[in-house]
Amino acid sequence: MKASLLVPILLATAGALSIVISTTPKTELSLRIAKSKDRASTSIRLAEIGLDSSVDFEKFRTKQIFYAASIAFPSLLISIFLGVSPLSAILFASFISVIVFVAIDRDLTQKVKKQRTMIDSEFPAVIEMYSLALSAGETPLVAMERISKTAKGSLAKEFASVVAQVKSGKAFHHALDEMGRGLESLLIRKFIDSLIIATLRGAPLTEVLQRHAQEAREAQRNRLLGAAAKAEISMMVPVVFLILPISILFALWPSLANLNLIAGV
Repeated sequence: MKASLLVPILLATAGALSIVISTTPKTELSLRIAKSKDRASTSIRLAEIGLDSSVDFEKFRTKQIFYAASIAFPSLLISIFLGVSPLSAILFASFISVIVFVAIDRDLTQKVKKQRTMIDSEFPAVIEMYSLALSAGETPLVAMERISKTAKGSLAKEFASVVAQVKSGKAFHHALDEMGRGLESLLIRKFIDSLIIATLRGAPLTEVLQRHAQEAREAQRNRLLGAAAKAEISMMVPVVFLILPISILFALWPSLANLNLIAGV
């Protein structure tokens, strides 16, 4: 098969498939996206960054497919015009599309990790504000509403969501439990469980919050020390593999030059 005939054949095949399929290509794509096997896991990650509707999942998956196809098809055409065999061109374009698809998925994973890190870093300050509000005599719900209006950040938005659910008729402890399940953070999960138990049993909340605030500060301190240790190890790489060899070379170069002169005499 000549390479010049491959592009018309591909376009004809795509047209034939669109005629054979009873629905429109857009509807068929939506149906295929709705039946994705990884829909549950991807939806959970999207929900952590605030995209918790089925439309958001469809937009994300459509974005993956669109970018993969828009990069794979030009790669296929370029490979054909460069004289690459049709089979190799198709394999190369497929490989490029898979890389783009996986790269977009990894970008979502990185956004989720960044979101979790931001929430964990905000937690000590927010919990201290919550403890002060309760010490001033406010109820747990009113204190949470005050923080959601005055503070900024991901955790404040979660508090605002809890307040909105309670005002819509959901029980306070049910809304808290839903918030704890939606956030992949051990500290927040423990805090939510303690707050629910203390609220249901009528236990003093100030002591519970102070204990969790202390644990949150310790966890943040350990996290910063771990990040500093990793940065220190990363800084050793250019020192060992770049600066140290150059220093040794400068130290030995005069001696080697003198030895060459002596050998030449």
